[in-house]
This record gives sequence, C-alpha cells and structure tokens, in this order.
Amino acid sequence: MDHEISLNTGTRMPILGLGVYKISEQEAETAVLTAIREGYRLIDTAPVYKNEEWIGKAIEKSPVPRSKLFITSKIWNTAQRMGDIDGALKRSLERLRLDYVDLYLIHWPVPGCYLGTYKEMEKLLSSGRTKAIGVSNFGIHQLDELKSISGIVPAVNQIEVHPLCFPHRLIEYCLSSNIAVQAYAPLARGAYLDNDIVCVLATKYARTPAQIGLRWAVQKGFGVIPKSSRPERIAVNSDLWSFELEPSEMSLLDQLNENLHTSGMPEDLKDILKWDDTGIIVP
Repeated sequence: MDHEISLNTGTRMPILGLGVYKISEQEAETAVLTAIREGYRLIDTAPVYKNEEWIGKAIEKSPVPRSKLFITSKIWNTAQRMGDIDGALKRSLERLRLDYVDLYLIHWPVPGCYLGTYKEMEKLLSSGRTKAIGVSNFGIHQLDELKSISGIVPAVNQIEVHPLCFPHRLIEYCLSSNIAVQAYAPLARGAYLDNDIVCVLATKYARTPAQIGLRWAVQKGFGVIPKSSRPERIAVNSDLWSFELEPSEMSLLDQLNENLHTSGMPEDLKDILKWDDTGIIVP
C-alpha cells in the first residue's frame, strides 16, 4: 500500500502524520522528534495549539531534511475576522522558523469570512509561502460556495473521521471533487477503543484497538493525524502497513458509525454552526 496521497496540486502528502493539539512547549518538541525517528514525515499544527515555536525547534533539530517533511498549519478564526490572512501565515512561519509550509488550511468556516479568506489564500499560494491550500471542518455547503468563487479546488479537507464518525456524504463529495480527506481525531479520544468488534479484530491481528481504527481509515484512503506525546504510542500508531483488514471487516467497522463528534466546536462558533450528515451547516 502506498504511504502517500496524491494531492490535486501534483504533490504528495504522507498518509500518516502526527497531530499536536494540546501538546505544549517542550513536550511538543520531543513528540515531533520522536515521531520523525519513527518514520512520520507529516506534522500538523496550528496557531491556536500554541506550539508552533516548539515544532519549529524540532524541525531545526531533525536529522531529516526540511524538504522531506510535510508541515501543515492553519489560519484561526480571529485572523479571519480581522482579514489578517497574510499576517497570520507570516507569524506562523516565523514561529516555525520556515520559509514555507506544505499545506495551509482554513481551520473553521467562519460565516461571513471564509470565502474572503480563501481568496486571500490564493495569493499566499502564488507567493510560494505555502505549497497547497485547503480547508478544515468544511461541509458540502461551504465547499460548494468555494467552488463558485474560486478555480482552485482545496487540496485537503481535514475533518473528524473514525469508525464512530463516518460522514459518508461529505467524504463522497470530497473524493469526487478531487479533495483529499485527512482525518483528525482518528482515535476518537479513545471512544471506540473498548468496542467489542474493534477488540475482536485487535486480538485477531495481534494489534491494538487504535491500530485497527487507524488501519480502517488509511485503507479507505484517508490521511490520519493521530495525536500522542507518549513515545511508545507514537511508535505503535505508526505500525499500520504490516496487516490488512478484510472487506467484510471493513464493512463491520463502517456500521459502527453513530455520527459521534468527539471534538467540540470553538466557543465563538458553537452557537452559530452545527453538524449534520453533510458536514457543518448554519442552522
């Protein structure tokens, strides 16, 4: 199985990456260096995680050249509302100590802002300070709106995906539009790790329940960015290529879907947006 996804930009993105949400300071630096030693080449961060500076320190210390790494950051809601798109990327690059990121995402579709944000991100793409632009937490409605105002299809839609949250309609829309799906919170913060079906499969394959859930996602062609700061878990989560789930087992895991979102919306959006089976909508 290929360990990379071809993006609509012509570049390739590692399927497996390290998520660093709520991993702070020195712990984040150590986690990134551990992940790189274990073969991870994609690191996903954001200004709101407050660890970009430490990610940058890890990249500087990494034995792997910058050109072999895939670094993602995002623009937060406040910068969108202020219209400070160029400045937001500039500050992220300064904290990361980088000349460019490989992927820059709109973190959330802030109503009244995200279309203008995306048009400004086109300029960032032209400048070379990001190699690709995309979105996170966008539903079909928002993606349709982007299509109406831009000829640049988002390279990635980063959404919550795991066996308990499998938004079929949104995923089908993305894949049919040549938008790669990258799963955040792919371990559902532990919500499915004691599920009977997952545990039976873990026993059969002599793997952890987390590996079963991650393998389900990558076997569907999704990128995954499991978060961990513990070296042993970072290592285990990377061992996804030495086994393969059978089609019937994949179907069993599909049927666990209950549209469970384990990641809440930001405070400034939770009374404005909600989820349905097409992704985020304005009620």
